[in-house]
Amino acid sequence: MKNFSQRRFHKLHEQILLSRTFSLMLGWCIAVALPFAIHIGFRDINYIDNGQFNALWLSSIAFVLSHTWCNSLTASYPGGRSAFLIAPQIFFVYLCVILGTFLFQINASRLIIITSGLITLVWLYIEYIFTYKYRIPKLAVVVQPNTQELLALNTIDARPLSIPILNEKRYDAIVADFATITPEWQRFLTQCALQRTPIYNANQIFESVTGRVRIRNMSENNIGALLPSVFYERVKICLDWLIVILTLPITIPIVLLTAILVKLESPGPVFYTQTRIGQGNKPFTIYKIRSMRFDRAAPEKFAGEDDPRITRVGKIIRKLRIDELPQFLNIIKGDMSLIGPRPEQPSFVEEFDKQIPFYSYRHVVKPGITGWAQVRHGYAANSDETKVKIEHDFYYIKNCSISFDFYIILLTIRTMLTGFGAR
Repeated sequence: MKNFSQRRFHKLHEQILLSRTFSLMLGWCIAVALPFAIHIGFRDINYIDNGQFNALWLSSIAFVLSHTWCNSLTASYPGGRSAFLIAPQIFFVYLCVILGTFLFQINASRLIIITSGLITLVWLYIEYIFTYKYRIPKLAVVVQPNTQELLALNTIDARPLSIPILNEKRYDAIVADFATITPEWQRFLTQCALQRTPIYNANQIFESVTGRVRIRNMSENNIGALLPSVFYERVKICLDWLIVILTLPITIPIVLLTAILVKLESPGPVFYTQTRIGQGNKPFTIYKIRSMRFDRAAPEKFAGEDDPRITRVGKIIRKLRIDELPQFLNIIKGDMSLIGPRPEQPSFVEEFDKQIPFYSYRHVVKPGITGWAQVRHGYAANSDETKVKIEHDFYYIKNCSISFDFYIILLTIRTMLTGFGAR
């Protein structure tokens, strides 16, 4: 998401209270210095041992990383303003710090580090609650045909601007469709820029806020610009393999237990295969745990909500995405990745390719077990919903990175816990 930096808060006290530096310093005093002082009993510094000093430094590092990471996600990605994302990040950072003390045999008070982590969790939640409304971008949107979608969004504070006058109201930025702007509005926007008010194109803000790339007017040059880097793709393959191998002691027992339950509930094979379309429009065989009643002659169709074909075990494993775990084999074979657009069946690809321009471009990257469209949009049951889902896929292809992939993993955990988009 575009970082607007709360430009409307230009008064000195507003800049101080809402600055990351002030937040970091105040948070350090509360989440690091305070628990340290409590544990040492406010004793003289000469009576503090090395373990306590090391814990102070490690807690400081963990807090700074947690604070920076939370702010980075909030500013960088659509949907980053989610309270759910705070706890997993803090848990991950402090767990790595504590494991580091064991791995490198660092003499440090782990009680101090754990206490700091708990207070950090509470503090960042409190900060999130009290500053949330001030972090929502307040935008003046020039009323034009192509800016109406922005005015309808509830994730930003978008105010319609029908005449070129701000009436002394403060905004983080002004948004307009540059393709249809009139000379009068151009002069107005120029004066606003001279007054240090940022000016953005409507298409750019739409992508930043919604996490979607419009596909109805996409040109050949736009498509070429969406290609992911070769370096990123190679690093991603290594990380996919590493994660799959490290999680095998967990995933294998889960798959075996699920297989037994599926076999006990209904007749038919535990696992089933389907042909899907992968990178470069090439077909491959995907592996899944069966979650529906077995019928080899059943035609290909979307799974509806509360589909009667889904078994009782199937409802649970589909909600938790356990039925997708056999696709780790697809990752090892090189057909898939952990993160990417979901692969579709050939008949669906052929149908959507006729209805949706540039549909097949989503196959420029490897399909994934989870992806941006799955955590943002959920299940698509028709061509209209698929168009929106494709816009999410294109946004991922345009902005894919390792940090973005990790963010999607966090959202996937939330999706598994809530069952969002499962059918």
